[in-house]
Amino acid sequence: MTLDDLVVPDTAASAAALELSSAYQSPALLNHSLRAYVWAAAHGTARGIRFDPELLYVAALFHDFGLVPAFDSHTVPFEEAGGHVARVFAAGAGWPADRRERLSEVIIRHMWSEVDVSVDPEGHLLSRATATEITGRNADDFTPDFRARVVERHPRLDLTKDFLACFQSQAERKPDSSAAEAMRSGLSARMAGNPLDSAF
Repeated sequence: MTLDDLVVPDTAASAAALELSSAYQSPALLNHSLRAYVWAAAHGTARGIRFDPELLYVAALFHDFGLVPAFDSHTVPFEEAGGHVARVFAAGAGWPADRRERLSEVIIRHMWSEVDVSVDPEGHLLSRATATEITGRNADDFTPDFRARVVERHPRLDLTKDFLACFQSQAERKPDSSAAEAMRSGLSARMAGNPLDSAF
């Protein structure tokens, strides 16, 4: 499989999600979101997991919107805030209520350590992909050449610094959140050892 083999959905909702992500997210977070879709779609395709490309793509682009200052909630975890923003976006895009709910579920579940693929294939793929992105977990699922091409197309920039700053802020303001638990469990050390950073 090559990077060009992956399907990026050619839909109005996908284009609008990319436009909004480009407008609101930092370059590092935007590239992170785009890579998350690549890892998720590549893993799903290679393993024969049937998934909805548009749903997965939009979820990947919105999964960290709760970290963006304009949408950062002081009352709910960032993944829930991102799910709410995505739900509103999807309503504007004309998605039916059940599809909007699925989008929110996928985004919320990306912070779960495991998501049952038989129950939620898109949530499973996004959770797995974001773990690869942030700590390098399961990076060996992809060949060194494929990883290099993904990072070349969507450079990591200063993701580690930006992401840790966002999570530290979340942890201080919302000590019961998943971000706070991640910080307490040594996220900074795990990020420092991410092979996606050390290799490139």
